[in-house]
This record gives sequence, structure tokens and C-alpha cells, in this order.
Amino acid sequence: MIQKVIKSDAEWQQQLTPEQYRVARGKGTERAFSGEYCEAHEPGTYACVCCGTELFESKTKFESGTGWPSFTEPIEEERVRLEKDNSYGMSRVEVLCNICDAHLGHVFNDGPPPGGLRYCLNSVSLVLKRTADAE
Repeated sequence: MIQKVIKSDAEWQQQLTPEQYRVARGKGTERAFSGEYCEAHEPGTYACVCCGTELFESKTKFESGTGWPSFTEPIEEERVRLEKDNSYGMSRVEVLCNICDAHLGHVFNDGPPPGGLRYCLNSVSLVLKRTADAE
């Protein structure tokens, strides 16, 4: 059973920076190659910046060359929700945190084997919980 996190717009604005709010709550996108985690290689777990739910492990992160952190799969499928996104004249699949509905990015079918998926996410929608363990 999923315990949803529900807050008012004012509560989210108080908790998040303006850029985090614009992207995570307003379905925005950070500029390519500008995000803190685009080139990050530290071991750890990437969590939702809004609710802290752990979403992706660093061992599933790969260099996609797109300018955004990319992952092959979430920790568990039910931690993220996928929705059709036809905004800006494009047909894409949006990735949201299934706990608080934060916009994380999009998923594409051009990732590495074996799964072939690329979860292309915004750094400002994530927080890296670093571990001392080497991968």
C-alpha cells in the first residue's frame, strides 16, 4: 500500500527552491548539462527532492550523452508512475514520483541492454543519498 504525500502549493513552494519547484511541481525541465548529477559518479541512492522516496540506485546510472542524469531502471517499478505526455508537440512518457507526484523527467526506449530504457531525469528533482560503499 502506497502512502501518498499530499501538500498544498504553498507548502511545496516553502519547502523547495524556486528551480526545484518549477521543475518538480511545475513539470519544467532544467537546461541540458546544467544539473548537479549529470556527471555524478558517487555511489548512493537517488531520492525524490520533494518527499525523499528512494527511486534510483547509482549502479543503474549511465552516461547517455544527453545532458541529464540517465538510469536504466527504478529501484522498484511502483516507486515511479509513467504517464503519456503530449506537451510541446512531442509524444513522450513522463516519469513521476508515485508517492508525491513530482515530475522527474521522461523515459525513452533508447537505453542500453538488457532493458533498453533510459530514464532521463532532472537533477533538481533528485537528491543523492551518498553511501560509503564502493560499487
